[in-house]
Amino acid sequence: MPEKIEELVRAALAAAQDAGDLPAFDLEDCGVERPADTSHGEWTSTMALKSAKFAHCAPKKIADAVCAHMPADPVVEKVEVAGPGFINFYLSAAAKNAVFAEAREQGMDFARSNVGGGLKTQIEFVSANPVGPMHVGHGRWAALGDSMCRVMSHAGYDIQREFWINDYGNQMNTFGNSISKRYMQLADIMEKQGCDIDAARDFLAKDRDNFVQDEADEHPDSHPYMDDFTADLGKDSYGGTYIIDEAAAFWKSDGDKWVDADPQERMLSFRERGYQKMLKDMRETCHDVRCDFDVWMSERTMYQKDWTGTSPVERAYAKLDEMGYLYRTDDGALWFKSTAFGDDKDRVIQKSNGDYTYFSSDIAYHWNKFQRVDHVIDIWGADHHGYIARVRAVCDALGYPGQFEVPLGQFVNLLRSGKPVRMSKRKGTMITFRELIDEVGADATRYTLVSRSSNQTIDFDIDAVKEKSQSNPVYYVQYAHARICSILRKAAGVTKEQADLMGMEAVAVKAVGSDVNYSLLTDPTELALSRKLSELQDLIAGCARDRAPFRLTHYLEELAADFHSFYAACQVLPSEGRPVDPELTRARLAACDAVRSVLALVLSLIGVSAPTQM
Repeated sequence: MPEKIEELVRAALAAAQDAGDLPAFDLEDCGVERPADTSHGEWTSTMALKSAKFAHCAPKKIADAVCAHMPADPVVEKVEVAGPGFINFYLSAAAKNAVFAEAREQGMDFARSNVGGGLKTQIEFVSANPVGPMHVGHGRWAALGDSMCRVMSHAGYDIQREFWINDYGNQMNTFGNSISKRYMQLADIMEKQGCDIDAARDFLAKDRDNFVQDEADEHPDSHPYMDDFTADLGKDSYGGTYIIDEAAAFWKSDGDKWVDADPQERMLSFRERGYQKMLKDMRETCHDVRCDFDVWMSERTMYQKDWTGTSPVERAYAKLDEMGYLYRTDDGALWFKSTAFGDDKDRVIQKSNGDYTYFSSDIAYHWNKFQRVDHVIDIWGADHHGYIARVRAVCDALGYPGQFEVPLGQFVNLLRSGKPVRMSKRKGTMITFRELIDEVGADATRYTLVSRSSNQTIDFDIDAVKEKSQSNPVYYVQYAHARICSILRKAAGVTKEQADLMGMEAVAVKAVGSDVNYSLLTDPTELALSRKLSELQDLIAGCARDRAPFRLTHYLEELAADFHSFYAACQVLPSEGRPVDPELTRARLAACDAVRSVLALVLSLIGVSAPTQM
């Protein structure tokens, strides 16, 4: 429709200039946009305001002349000049309501655009260390990142989803040592108490619980194993109960095989097997919340030599050195000249002892990314803000200026009935993302985690999100979809079971029929629905450009509210004492079906299901 309005404006301007009512000037921009106030029409053109200095005329004079020469068109019911020179267009009922037919016909392809122009874009998100369960913060990145991918794909970007596996470095050895230490403690408990592995596991878990409760260390005799664990490994340990469970699982599969083994071999075995299990859990958790990745990239591969005898890190170093961006200090450390690209200081990438810094992986990894795509988006937590400049600097140095961006995300505050859920480093306690999904459900979890801008902290009240009431946004939206499905089933004369077999599209066809007269829909609540549907394409395009899928939750709630208002004001199906013209019923059923289809589409763009009954 904006294209149609622009066509009419340009034709009217040409006619006004030919008639001598306006001087000759070129019109660059018709300024077609939606007025915020619906009383000003469906579309407005600000061309008169934009052209005044070129035409050397008052905007009002330009607008009046253009309006006077506006060609007639069946889609436009009225054109008016308002204020200092706005040209407002009021569409015919048929034109406004054509969006109902478009939404029904196009289904999940409705509101697609090509603002992305097919740009090959990689979005990397979650990227949790595979040394423990995913926490709720990881869950927010999963919901945000996957929704961003879905929205950008709908808007014409060529999207690749990627998970960066941090499986290289000291944290992996810390993970292996933690499991190894717990395994040996389980062996000690079984030997001293003559119990089996399950009893030993429970004893060790209780010992850990006692440590958690004894914050003042007043009863060290109640947690000797946890004290030994902490004394032996100190801060270089993972103290959660899941480590005890991992060690117990290895005992059940291997028995005492590792008790007298070389400690390094034991650590390496437990590290690798524990890592694979954690990675499997991450894949399954992400899948269960409808967040699947195209690529799982291992950090280890950045250090593995290929047929050339070099690793990606070494090749990245060679390229930067060739370009003059590396230098060594007197102690032998290797540095990257990141200040040449706006960073506040240069960055060491290889220590004087030869060890690589974590930044080394990022250099090689981002170079690897740009061999595959044209644009890279990394979603990071707000605590990584200080890391952006150095990575952007290396991307610029490698020849990809302006092709790297980082949306930062704030964290999640968990609540129960308004009260914070306390987390403790000493306790090693947290509610994992898996536990949250299991308790709240994937739909409510995803909807809530994507419902705020990424730069806003989310207060996630578990009890409120679980509540099945109109005050719960996800329930409110899903209920609107289910309610429409119920209306369509009733109109089609089918049962829920029959509808499940047929599918809702077939049910809608049976209920509505063909050759719908949408011009019958003239009630203000019906027109509000058509206007809301017509806004979607621009909204999705904006969400994609701004990396802001959270706006879709606002749209869903507004559309659901508009539907409920419509249903309260307009009789859809005839009932005793309340007849409805059959053609009007079919038109209203078609409008209902269009809203159903759009609700399902937009819910899918944020990874939430659209139930047909609740």
